[in-house]
Amino acid sequence: MNKPIDYQNPPVASTASGKMRLGEFMVDQGLITRNQLGEALKRQSQVGEHIGSILLELGHVTIEELLGILRSQFGVPAINLFDQEVEPQVTGLIPSDQIREKQVLPIAIQGNRLILAMVNPKDLTTVSELEFRLGKKIDPVVVPSFMMDTACEMMTNGSMKRLSGKELEQQCNYGREGDKTGTRLVALLKKAVGVKASDLILTAGAPPSLRIVNNLKRLAAPPLTPADCEAYAREMMPDKTWHTYLDHNDVDFSVTFPEIGRFRVNAYRQRNSAALAVRPVIEAIPSASELNIPPWLMDYALKPSGLIVVSGPAGHGKSTTLYAMVDMINNHKRSNIISLEDPVEFLHKHKKSNISQREVGVDTPSFYSGLKSVLRQAPDVIVVGEMRDKESFEIALQASYTGHLVITTMHAGNATVAIENTIQMFEPHKQTLIRMMLADAMIVSVAQRLVPLKDRSSRVLAVERLVNSYRVKNLIREGKTHQIRSQMQQGTEDFASIDIELAGLHKDGRITMEDGMILANDKHHYRELTESARPARDTRS
Repeated sequence: MNKPIDYQNPPVASTASGKMRLGEFMVDQGLITRNQLGEALKRQSQVGEHIGSILLELGHVTIEELLGILRSQFGVPAINLFDQEVEPQVTGLIPSDQIREKQVLPIAIQGNRLILAMVNPKDLTTVSELEFRLGKKIDPVVVPSFMMDTACEMMTNGSMKRLSGKELEQQCNYGREGDKTGTRLVALLKKAVGVKASDLILTAGAPPSLRIVNNLKRLAAPPLTPADCEAYAREMMPDKTWHTYLDHNDVDFSVTFPEIGRFRVNAYRQRNSAALAVRPVIEAIPSASELNIPPWLMDYALKPSGLIVVSGPAGHGKSTTLYAMVDMINNHKRSNIISLEDPVEFLHKHKKSNISQREVGVDTPSFYSGLKSVLRQAPDVIVVGEMRDKESFEIALQASYTGHLVITTMHAGNATVAIENTIQMFEPHKQTLIRMMLADAMIVSVAQRLVPLKDRSSRVLAVERLVNSYRVKNLIREGKTHQIRSQMQQGTEDFASIDIELAGLHKDGRITMEDGMILANDKHHYRELTESARPARDTRS
């Protein structure tokens, strides 16, 4: 039950000393020492959080002391969100994007008055704007910034429809759940999943960090030590993986934590200490429409044979697109699918197709070794998580050339560069043959980017399309792949550049001009497209 608060009469009024900075005010009140403030200010320069939240994380003040100081500083009641239980009809008074943007949260309705939690209750502009919009008198109350940040994340990402103080406290305790490595790691992983972070980064000298909608956010926690990172790495790895890591200083693996989820992990060494990049894996593969994958790409995934290449930078969803295509085949065709992955991320179930997922380093020594024997495993579809060397690509190309469907990913800037990079893998005397095989076998080459939505709530997929039409085949055979972009710049049936797709998303009001510009291939062309009439986009189903 919520603790009763006299919203109309705060227990402590603001004073002249309330004009001091919060840290200085705490020193003045004898709650912290000058040295403790200096330590917190240094941490603040690293993580960018409010000073009160950092002092709490460091253990220099309690929540009750912080609430008392905030109450004195702002002259309004200070409340502990951990004690609150607020129903959706109250929190729903303000749209989720406004909750995140303005850092406010409705707490209670008392007649025609709305009790509004704020980090800065002196923000009279926001108060006046919401009073006008809602038709209610607003009584602001102050809350610590770390509580508000976590509550806003949970309310706006859909993990919490109502304000549950207990759930909020569990999320906020990621850095204060005791000294056991396993407990702290579980709390960090829960935090990453709860805020829908694409990555959790653990490296010595910096606090645990989350990548959220392309931005890296440091958590308000102490910087990790080399011993912390080593302990986290050991906690996540089985013995065999740990020994591989010690031998090679770099290892990829996947791990499942019950009741949290599955994670893809790269452990590496930097400055002679351990570091981890941890990526949450969605257990249920989203549909093509949920991922904004164009229907034409899924149609190509149902072809009986040929080569499909998905390229793009790291962290832009290539693996997710690949798995979505595999799931489409699994749902619609009776095929034998063999995949080679490093590591296995999504776990496919047998539906219409049979699926064998082989993990590099566990089920086969390497991609090349797995591909050498794959044709003896009676595959209809061969899925290669990432094409890394010419030997592997030559086998995959031969397989696609001889009646198998091969789907793979590559690191390449765009769809035409992916083709040229493939050819350049080989010795000059082999390149003509590879061009001929690639021209005959390729179905489509796509390059993709994940772009932040305008409201920063998520990211949307933009896909460059290069279909292997008769015209494209000839350009590949003749070594004129570079001419595709110049000859088809405005978009054709067989080619639509990433610039056209980004401009279309901007014209649709889904992304900002600036975010599109960052990811555009030809920035001048992108600017022209966004300033002209809406470009034609392929909507074939």
